[in-house]
Amino acid sequence: MAMQATPVRRVGMIGAGWVTGYHLPAWARQRHRAEIVAIADPSTEAAGRRAAEFGIPQVYGSAEEMLDAGRLDAVDICSPRETHAAMVRLAAGRQLDILCQKPLGTDFAEAEAVVAGVAPPARLMVHENWRFRAYYRRLKQWLDQGAAGDIRQASFEFLSSGMIAGPDGSRPALVRQPFFRTQRRLLVMEVLIHHLDTLRYLLGELEIVAARLERSTDTIVAEDVAAVVLRRPEDGLVVTVTGNLAAHGAPPMPRDHLRLFGTCGTIELLGSALSLRGVETRDEAFDPDATYQGSYDAAIGHFLDGLDTGHAFETAPDDNLRTLRLVEEIYRLSRFDPAAEPR
Repeated sequence: MAMQATPVRRVGMIGAGWVTGYHLPAWARQRHRAEIVAIADPSTEAAGRRAAEFGIPQVYGSAEEMLDAGRLDAVDICSPRETHAAMVRLAAGRQLDILCQKPLGTDFAEAEAVVAGVAPPARLMVHENWRFRAYYRRLKQWLDQGAAGDIRQASFEFLSSGMIAGPDGSRPALVRQPFFRTQRRLLVMEVLIHHLDTLRYLLGELEIVAARLERSTDTIVAEDVAAVVLRRPEDGLVVTVTGNLAAHGAPPMPRDHLRLFGTCGTIELLGSALSLRGVETRDEAFDPDATYQGSYDAAIGHFLDGLDTGHAFETAPDDNLRTLRLVEEIYRLSRFDPAAEPR
């Protein structure tokens, strides 16, 4: 007896901004399982450009209008984070499956309330793609193999000069992502949230010990400098995280620098180069552009795998809330005031 083919899922995209330039190629690679059939954005011009570029048949000026048109199986929420909670509630109310860009809310309380309101048959996955980067998947394999022994210390740096004004007065980070100017939670909520989630993926659950946030320029509202100390409760492992978007001598485009110091070796990720030094020596290089796009491909593929099989999502809402708790604790401990003048 021939097996019945699984119908191709009809997906609507909410938002047509910068990040959709990575989501849409990832969906295109899954065309045998899913198809973006509609896109909605308050700027129908922006939505129209994405539709023309990726062959999306329907364009709408609002998510409500798109969902009212019906005939969708799932949505991919790529709109600004201030809209995430409302968009998740809207889609969950239509019993659609939901993939939502991180974070689920503007703070932990909002995200927790959103998660509590999503009920079957709707399923929700957070699009937290950093941990899906190929070098982090390989690093996790090395850890699981015990290649470095027991990890005793960990250090994570994310440094950039992108917030430093150039000769023409422009700041590369703001040219690339202009919305950074007005965010009231910037470096931790927008960027380091990825690193906190990745550290949880690699090392297990962590807690915040201390945090300090600063703002380097009054061109922005929120923090662009962060120093965080974390601890793994089970054994006291200390993890330090340093983020700085105004670091002189750093490249404008930031890169991850993670070092894990173990009893048998040190694992280091510098940009897209992964190495192990100690009892054993390993080196592996990754193509940075392919790895970046590949993380979107892998996250969206994982979403569809979960829908196909019914298995739990790796970045399920309950898991992502644990990352958001860390974010919230950093802001609480730092007592950072967006209204204060920069130093």
